[in-house]
Amino acid sequence: MYFNNYVVVTIFLFLGVILPVVALTFGRLLRPYKPVEEKYTTYESGNEPVGEGQVRFNIRYYLFALMFVIFDVETVFLYPWAVAYKQLGLFALVEMCIFVGLLIIGLLYAWKKKVLQWTSI
Repeated sequence: MYFNNYVVVTIFLFLGVILPVVALTFGRLLRPYKPVEEKYTTYESGNEPVGEGQVRFNIRYYLFALMFVIFDVETVFLYPWAVAYKQLGLFALVEMCIFVGLLIIGLLYAWKKKVLQWTSI
């Protein structure tokens, strides 16, 4: 019985290695290969690049994006709760109020630290 489990795992490992190798090999054999000097140049949306490739961004951009991601992901937790509200009862309501309260505290903290103000400096 145990030997049969090892055989199944070995087959899956074998297939997990062989199938991507075969797919990539067929892709390499079937794709068109026409090297041209223009294909090796750098471009930005079909245009020739202008300026320096390394640009320094303001840290506020990353903080603003992080705040968006945090509050965007939290709405994913609110939706299933809202759909199943009647079945969950009072305990889930209290838990969700605590959760939303923590989100509001986080938002107020970010507001106090002026993370949400966008300045061009």
